[in-house]
Amino acid sequence: MYLSDIHTHSIASGHGTSCTISDMAKAASKKGLKLLGITDHGPGTLAAGTSSYFRSLTYAPKKRFGIELLFGAELNILDTEGHLDLNDELLSELDYAIASMHAQNYKNGTAEENTSAYLNAMRHPCVKVLGHCDNPAFPVDYETLAFGAKEYGVIFEINEASLMPDGYRGDTRANNKEILRCCKKLELPIVLSSDSHGAEHVGDFTYGAEFVHEMMFPERLILNNDIPRLKMILSER
Repeated sequence: MYLSDIHTHSIASGHGTSCTISDMAKAASKKGLKLLGITDHGPGTLAAGTSSYFRSLTYAPKKRFGIELLFGAELNILDTEGHLDLNDELLSELDYAIASMHAQNYKNGTAEENTSAYLNAMRHPCVKVLGHCDNPAFPVDYETLAFGAKEYGVIFEINEASLMPDGYRGDTRANNKEILRCCKKLELPIVLSSDSHGAEHVGDFTYGAEFVHEMMFPERLILNNDIPRLKMILSER
């Protein structure tokens, strides 16, 4: 059993999700989690979190239903320069940020261009997690990304939504295998993420956990149960 999930979405992300932050915390509590990260989509995503929403998180309670809450954002990488869709003032008030590529906001390039986009985004001190960079639609050089992650203190995620048999990203297993290979080689920690849009899949790592164990990835490099270390990495600037 894993005790933390730091990539989840509430009603503020749109996508038809109707769950509030309290709904998400209640679900996390029922599933035995200790730490929940709410990372709603940045304003570049249609009908997602506005600047005022992210600003209001500063005043939101950080504990609900016995669950410790972190408030972050899943940012859109906008171009190969690594520009992001939330300004530095707002980012500095959040606990951490995930940087991801979405087709609505990022014009796909070559593997070299996509890798540069991720590397440039990772240079932002608030970016602490690479979101679903296993997506075959955005080819990258994982070894180069891994060296960048080591340099900038950024974590790869193994995304549950990517590994579901009916996942819309297609077959991501080969890319996830390469991510784990590079992380094991460089002793880089990872995190399992549900990417749950709503309460149903909060803390659900069914396919992700099975995959990392199948690949014999070291448990000591999976941060979900090492909450003090995970929080330390997310807070480093």
